[in-house]
Amino acid sequence: MINVMAAATRISKLHTIQATANHTATLIFFHGSGDTGNNVKDWIKLLNKEELKFPHIKIVYPTAPLQPYTPNNGEPSNVWFDRSAISKSAPELQASIDSMCSEVSGILEKEIACGIPVNRIVLGGFSMGGALSLHMAYRHRTSVAGCCAMSSFLNDNSLVYEALKTATTGSTPPLLQFHGVRDDLVPIEWGEETFKLLTELGVKGEFVPLKNAYHELTKLEVQKFKEWLLNVIPEESS
Repeated sequence: MINVMAAATRISKLHTIQATANHTATLIFFHGSGDTGNNVKDWIKLLNKEELKFPHIKIVYPTAPLQPYTPNNGEPSNVWFDRSAISKSAPELQASIDSMCSEVSGILEKEIACGIPVNRIVLGGFSMGGALSLHMAYRHRTSVAGCCAMSSFLNDNSLVYEALKTATTGSTPPLLQFHGVRDDLVPIEWGEETFKLLTELGVKGEFVPLKNAYHELTKLEVQKFKEWLLNVIPEESS
């Protein structure tokens, strides 16, 4: 039974955009619940008016495994982890989250094995993918170069907050957080409170409210994300 569960949560699909010149950094970007890596890649491409690519940054868009999802009446969905409800007050399901964080760490290890230092890897994502990136950057892989969460939130009493309270290292990855002001699925207040609590626990970053935006990615967001990304993992001089 354990092996079956492990197989069910295995990431099997990775859509990759290679660096166009010398690969010295990597971005791993996680899609929202029920989506795929290829779909979010194409969404960003549409907003950017061309494929998002850089001379030195390889971009990896994983697809979450198909697994039972409680908010979907237990029906299988491409989700990073299960949760009892889409609610800020719902307790986090640690076993589900940590299982996926362990799986995602395997992607990082492959990049490191190819010569990319962990402090040249950025984690980011949309909605549930943003929440996963927060768990990864502030609990599991705290030496990454940065974290970006788009239209995301952490639950009350999140494991991330607990980890930051007991962290022994003095520095944490910089955070960039976006949220649509009109988001009717994940209210902006959830994102604002998440950012407030993270910064109170020592995380340095920026919260960007997106005017007239709902639960979506926007052109402005992609543009600001590109600028931030090049700041935290700049091209290295040869």
